[in-house]
This record gives sequence, structure tokens and C-alpha cells, in this order.
Amino acid sequence: MSYNDNGSKAYLISIVLVAVLGGLLFGYDTAVISGAEKGLQAFFMQATDFQYTDGLHGITCASALIGCIIGSAISGLLASRWGRKRALVFAGIMFFVSALGSMKPEFLFFNEGEATWSLLIAFNIYRIIGGVGVGLASAICPMYIGEVAPSNIRGMLVSWNQFAIIFGQLVVYFVNFLILGSHENPIIEAVGKVNQVMNPEAAAWSTSTGWRYMFGSEAVPAGLFTILICLVPETPRYLVMIGRDDKALGVLSRINGESKARQILQEIKSTITQKTERLFSYGYLCIFIGIMLSVFQQIVGINAVLYYAPRIFEDMGMTNPMVNTVVMGVVNIIFTLIAVFTVEKVGRKPLLITGSLGMGLGAFGVALTFGNPSLSVVCMLSIMLYAACFMFSWGPICWVLIAEIFPNTIRGGAVAIAVAFQWIFNWIVSSSFVPMFNMHLTPGDDFGHWFTYGLYGTICVIAAIFVWKLVPETKGKTLEDMTKLWRKKS
Repeated sequence: MSYNDNGSKAYLISIVLVAVLGGLLFGYDTAVISGAEKGLQAFFMQATDFQYTDGLHGITCASALIGCIIGSAISGLLASRWGRKRALVFAGIMFFVSALGSMKPEFLFFNEGEATWSLLIAFNIYRIIGGVGVGLASAICPMYIGEVAPSNIRGMLVSWNQFAIIFGQLVVYFVNFLILGSHENPIIEAVGKVNQVMNPEAAAWSTSTGWRYMFGSEAVPAGLFTILICLVPETPRYLVMIGRDDKALGVLSRINGESKARQILQEIKSTITQKTERLFSYGYLCIFIGIMLSVFQQIVGINAVLYYAPRIFEDMGMTNPMVNTVVMGVVNIIFTLIAVFTVEKVGRKPLLITGSLGMGLGAFGVALTFGNPSLSVVCMLSIMLYAACFMFSWGPICWVLIAEIFPNTIRGGAVAIAVAFQWIFNWIVSSSFVPMFNMHLTPGDDFGHWFTYGLYGTICVIAAIFVWKLVPETKGKTLEDMTKLWRKKS
């Protein structure tokens, strides 16, 4: 079969769009809890066989992250043994099962609407199943895109995966807002405070039904993703690794044109001399940098804002925290687009360094103004600056670099380790935010507020120094160039 020597951009865009649906599900699944958690908390507070404490609620809100750690940890094994495509099909099935199970955890085994300890365990199991899907998608979607994309636009295309993550979060903010409609969320004091107050009569529908619809709404994009991913090809680099050179050439030719495809195929074959190599075949620095990129993406603290956004805005005195959350989602989308359209022109390192310093400024601004009514607007703008700078830097660029910096023969395992560290530190940040945020030196002071954001701001500055000193620039380099770079360094 002959192919256009220029390749087909439409074909490339179509398969990338399917892959980034996995990113949308990633964002949807992780952010759906922000709108549902109050109704969920009120529902399980009705249990008579156990007491649903703040601690249990924190574990329940973060339970999906346990699945994320598991999914990312096994992503390298599944991507290497099953291939990138089949591993993503499995992730889609996990998303779909989780959505329906979280909506109706009573299915088959429990009385509907009766909050019990056993039902809480079942709910958390379904959320963990969804987390496995998120962990797989978070590692394999950028890997898939990085392995099919031409080097001159690879960074931009991988950045679309982060755009999809943020878009998924924005979509679920809107969906949650629409599902809630004219109903009210139950009145529960901020997470972390000992005395809880609930008025079930003011929000009976939200307590019994609303949170179910929010979780169940994910089944629609999950089902669509699972069907569409079956229609895209396997990545050329994986096909070469399993000896399917002819099929790899066919995919490369449709994307790049036949003459360019043959050149790329030879470059892939020259670096993939065997299916895998030992993880540290290219030295420890390569793996260390990949891990620390993931660690810094989390310990700058952004997910503590994304997961608890409505509660934070409520504590800031905002009259409609759900609306403020949607506004923040729109700002996040706009600034993610900045990364998408500048990453190939500006480069990875400048965006990371600039974003780190901007986040630091925003975090220090929150630390100095939180709790002061006369500076509430400054505090709000500081949070927006903090989030916006993350969205054009660490949000998308971390995924771009993780998809790019590792040599072909260790990429599956190295990406799995890096992403596993990302979810481990996501869990650490998410679970530590509430107790840190509510610390007091004297009753009623705001010590925890300025300490938490002051700490995040300091970490942002350290992240900028780390990128400046250690992270290699990958703009314009092929994936095979990175093999040569690390072999030289080792």
C-alpha cells in the first residue's frame, strides 16, 4: 500500500484525540469528588453501625488515589506485555465499572439507601477500581501520544493530554453544578473541625441521590473512550519491540509519509536492540530526574486546591463557592492552552522555571492574606495566580518530559515508577493538607493557613532551581536522541 509522502495530519489528530479522552477521564474521575463529597459525607453520617468521622471521610475522598498508585505501578508491565492500546482498553473498563459501582454501591449485596460499614467498604473498592484506571491512563496516555507523534510537534500533542485533564475537571465542575441545580448541599462544617453540623432537611435530595448522579455521570465518557480506543492503532515503537516492523511502518507512513517513516523506523530499530534493558542501564540520574519531576508536580500543592476547592472558597468567605470553582476551572483551561501553543517555541525548561516562580508568588500571596477580610480579593487573585501558573508549567510540561526523557528500552518501567511516585505524593499532599491547614498556635488564629501556603511557595522556588540545574531540554529531540543522551551521560 502506498501512502502520501507528507503523511496525514487528520489521521494523527484523530488517534491523538482518542488518546487524550483518557486524560479527560483522568481529570473527571479525580475532580468529581469535589462536588459529591458533602452529600456523600452526609449520607454516611446517617450510619448506625459506625461513626463516620472526619478521618474516615478524608480516607474515602482519597481512596481513588490508592488505585492510582496501583494502576501507575503496573502500567509499565501492562504496557510492555499487552501493548499501549490494550492497556488503555483495560483502563477504560475500570473507569466504566467504577462509575456505575460508585453510583450504586448497594448493587446485588446491600439494601438500597442504607448507610453501613460494609457499604462504605464497597464504595471505596469501586473508587479504587476507578483509581486503577486513572493510574493506567496517567502513565500510558502521554506514552502513547509521545510514541506516535512526530518529534517537531510531540510536546504540543502531549500537552493536549494535560488540557484534556483540566477540561475533564472543568466538565465535571459544570456537571456537578447542573446536577445540584436548585438543591442544596448539606450544611457540614469544614473538614478537619471536630464539631460537625448537618441539616438533612435542607439537602435531603443531595444526601440521598445527588452524589450518586455525580459519580454515575462518568459512565458516559468512560464507555465512549473504551469503544474508541479499540479503533486506534498500536504505537510504532511497541510494534517494533514485538517484531511487527511491517505494521509499524504502515502506522508511521500514515502519520509521517513513506520516506520519513522508513528513516524513523531505522532509528527505532537501532535503539531497540532488545525488548527491555535493566532499569538503571543508563545510570541513576535519568530515573532520579523522572521521579523528582513527578514529586515536585505534586508537592507544590496544587491538588490540595483542586480537590477541596469549594471548601477553600467557602472558608475564604465567598458566597457561592461552586461558582468560584467553575471560574477557577475556566482560568485553568485558558492557561493550559498557553502551554499547548508555546511548548514547542519556548521549550520545556523555561516554562517550568517561570511557572514555578509564579506559583511561589501566588502561594506566598495566599499565605499573607488568607483570613483577612479586607484582603479577600487579593487572596482570591493569589489562588488564581497560583493555579494559573501551574497550568502552563508543571501541569502539562511534567507529562511531556516524562513521556520524552526516558530511553526506548526502559520507557515502560521508568514511566511506571515516575508516575507511581506522582500518585504517592498526590496522596501525601491531599491527606496532609487538611490537618496542616487547620493547625493553630492559639485558638482561632490562621497559623495553619499561612504555614501551608508558605511551605508550598518555598517548594515552588526549590522546584525552579531543580529544573534549572538538572533537567535536560528535550525540545526538538527525537525519542531516539534521548537514548543517545543518557548513554553518553552514563
